[in-house]
Amino acid sequence: MSGVDVQVNRERCVGAGMCALTAPEVFTQDDDGFSEVRPGGTAATAGHPLVRDAARACPVGAVTLTDD
Repeated sequence: MSGVDVQVNRERCVGAGMCALTAPEVFTQDDDGFSEVRPGGTAATAGHPLVRDAARACPVGAVTLTDD
């Protein structure tokens, strides 16, 4: 899954936390409860086996995966 950019649309995110529950090594929630990709950048985390599951788990589609 190299060449994939992982992003969280903070305007769409409602803070359900499904991505952070599904792939806690990749996603976290900020102090306001909104999801974000963990520090370290998306290149290092895009290959994580649960990234696609986390994107599908988001109830509002705020997690996107884009091929570079």
